[in-house]
Amino acid sequence: MRLRATSARAVAALTGVVLLVGSGGLTGCAAAGRLTAATSAAASTRAPQLHVSGNRLVDRRGQRVVLHGVDRSGGEFACVQGWGIWDGPATRTSVTAMKTWDVTAVRVPLNEACWNGQGYVKPAYRGARYRSAVRAYVRLLNRNGLVAILDLHWSDGAYSGPGGNCTSSQATCQKPMPDAAQAIRFWRSVARTFKGHNAVVFDLFNEPFPQSAGGTEAAAWRCWRNGGTCAGIGYQVAGMQSLVNVVRSTGARNVLMLGGLAWANDLTGWLRHEPADPDHNLVASWHSYNFNSCATRSCWTRQVAPVIRKVPVVVGEMGENNCAASYIRPLMRWLDARHTSYLAWTWNADFACASGPSLITNYNGTPTAFGRGYRAHLRARH
Repeated sequence: MRLRATSARAVAALTGVVLLVGSGGLTGCAAAGRLTAATSAAASTRAPQLHVSGNRLVDRRGQRVVLHGVDRSGGEFACVQGWGIWDGPATRTSVTAMKTWDVTAVRVPLNEACWNGQGYVKPAYRGARYRSAVRAYVRLLNRNGLVAILDLHWSDGAYSGPGGNCTSSQATCQKPMPDAAQAIRFWRSVARTFKGHNAVVFDLFNEPFPQSAGGTEAAAWRCWRNGGTCAGIGYQVAGMQSLVNVVRSTGARNVLMLGGLAWANDLTGWLRHEPADPDHNLVASWHSYNFNSCATRSCWTRQVAPVIRKVPVVVGEMGENNCAASYIRPLMRWLDARHTSYLAWTWNADFACASGPSLITNYNGTPTAFGRGYRAHLRARH
C-alpha cells in the first residue's frame, strides 16, 4: 500500500479522520461461539505446506489451496520509527479474532534495516530482537493454521524521483526497487531462518515502481528482473532474479511471490520476464485498489487472466479508499471464479480508512464498513 509513508498513528493525528462504523460486529453469545470454534480449530490444525504445481498452489498431498487473508501492517514501520515492533497486538487472541473471519493467510510486511540490525534503528527494535519477534509471530500464525507471507516492504536506497514519498536513503518509506546492498542480505537471512517451513511464503518486494523513475516500459521490466543500474534510480538495484537466486542458494524451497510494475498492479510483462527458478515455485503477486490504473473487469480480463492461466496469482493487497466494499465485491467474485487467492489491506485498528484502508476498528475483529463487506464474503464461501 503506497498511500501511507508514516505510521497510522501519525496519519490519524495529522488528518483528524474518524471512522464512522455501523453495526455488524459480533456480540454476546455469537461472538463467544465463533471465538470458541476458532480456538478449537486452532488447536487441531496446522497451516498447509505449499508448493506450486502448474498454475495452482497445492499442499503436500497435491490438493489445491486458495488463500483468503489479511495484511497485518506494522512490522515495516514501527521499528524504524522507534516506538515498537508491531502496531497493535501479536497475540493468540488477536489471531483467533482473524480466524472468526475465515481467514487462512496473513501477510506480514517487514523492514530490512530492522531485520539486518542496521545502526540507525534503535537497539530495542533491531537485529536479534526484531528477528525473534518475527519468528514468534510466524510460529503463532502457522500453529493456528494460517499461512504466513513475509514481505520486504521498506528498504534502503536514496530516491527522490516520481512516485517516491521520502528522500531518505534509510528504510523509512517505499522505494522503487530493492537495494542490492541490503536486500540480498535480508533475503539470505530470512530464507535460512524459515528454510523447511513451507507454510511460510516469501513476497520478495512489496510494490515495485521502476517505471516511474524513468526510461521505457521495457527498460523497467529489465530493471525488475535483472537489477543493477536502472534509469532514474541512484542506487544499485537487486533484481528479482538475484533475489530468487539468493533464497535458493540457502536450500530454502519456499514459494516466492513476485509483484509486477506500477506498485504491483501491472502484470503485463510478468510472464515474459519471469525469473528462472530451479524449484519452479514462483507466484505472481498482484495488488488491486479502486484507484489503480487496472481497476476494471475489462482490464482484469485483459491483463491478469492470462497470467492466472499460466502461474498461480495471489492478490497480496486489495482495498479501496472510499471506506466501503463496492470495489472489492465484484473483484472477489471475479477472483473466486478463477480459484485465485487474495488478501485485504489491512488488519490494523488505527488506520484511517481513506489512507489505510482498515478492515477493523479493534483487534477483537469488529469490522469497519469496508471490513464488513470482506468478512461477509469470506463467510458466505463456506
